Amino acid sequence: MPAMRFNVIWPDGSEDSCYSPSTVITRYLQENTRYPLETFTRICDQALNEASQRVEQKYGYFCSSAMDQLSLIRNKAATFAQSDTPQVQVTRIVQQ
Repeated sequence: MPAMRFNVIWPDGSEDSCYSPSTVITRYLQENTRYPLETFTRICDQALNEASQRVEQKYGYFCSSAMDQLSLIRNKAATFAQSDTPQVQVTRIVQQ
């Protein structure tokens, strides 16, 4: 189960490298694609929960790193919630 990193640019221009414990993230996000903030957050919620469940199926426990990453994404997204049409751009998805 190869871990992945997906790089994003937030509405304020700041950049983050985010973690997924599984390649499942590639089924949800596309490189060089902009997402409305709410859509991006919802997609990450689905993808990282699915990735964590895959870890549980294989190793017998949820992936706390995926849940930590999801928490960071939710918290950062909340800072832009009042912005006009905020978007997040996924710039790169790579195997770690």
